[in-house]
Amino acid sequence: MKRFIEGENRSQATLLPEYLDDYIAEDNPVRVVDAFVDELDLRELGFEGADPAATGRPSYHPAVLLKLYIYGYLNRIPSSRRLEREAQRNVELMWLIGRLAPDFKTIADFRHDNGEGIRNVCRRFVQLCRELKLFTQAIVAVDSSKFKAVNSRDRNFTPGKVDKRQEQIEQSIRRVLRRLARHLGRARRMPYRSLLRSQIHRNPPEQLYECRCLHVVDELLDASVPKMACNSRAARPRTRLPRHAASARCLR
Repeated sequence: MKRFIEGENRSQATLLPEYLDDYIAEDNPVRVVDAFVDELDLRELGFEGADPAATGRPSYHPAVLLKLYIYGYLNRIPSSRRLEREAQRNVELMWLIGRLAPDFKTIADFRHDNGEGIRNVCRRFVQLCRELKLFTQAIVAVDSSKFKAVNSRDRNFTPGKVDKRQEQIEQSIRRVLRRLARHLGRARRMPYRSLLRSQIHRNPPEQLYECRCLHVVDELLDASVPKMACNSRAARPRTRLPRHAASARCLR
């Protein structure tokens, strides 16, 4: 392949092998992870296995698995199986954990058994950022998830909206009671109950819609208007006499 940039021959031997550290830049975030974890007291933070057992097969140091876990969190690799593969092919992970390649079961067990220790590490990291004044009142970092929900303005309530809605209901009740009292006061001067009911039904529809209780008004009128109407002479019902009784009264 002439006139193209050519790579090195895979079978070419070198007299001066390259260092793994040469592949990691000075400003690479894995260097921060390495320095941060090395300064932690994992025994005090509550990690299991900080003290090696006297017998049995040697285990991975908790610092190695913690570096692997933090690297996966920073690079959005939550799966233990994917972390296992990345440890075998990722140059950054090879540098970070010293070419170790723990299997997925070891990574998953470390995450399961050291939940309290991992939370303490996150808390310690936040304290470190505050000590270094990396957090200010103008910067807020939130780690969350977005879920699509069906929730309109009329279906969600806050304490302020509930108080405002309750005040609106009380005002509506007061308006209805004032109108009812005003119309019942006029009923004392009306001879017939039908006239009073017609006056109520002449109100604008939007005003009647606020109380939604016209049937209650009708029932109140049926129960109260006859008693009040009988107090006035004009509203007393006239009884019609039979024809023979009327003629007898005239003869007297």
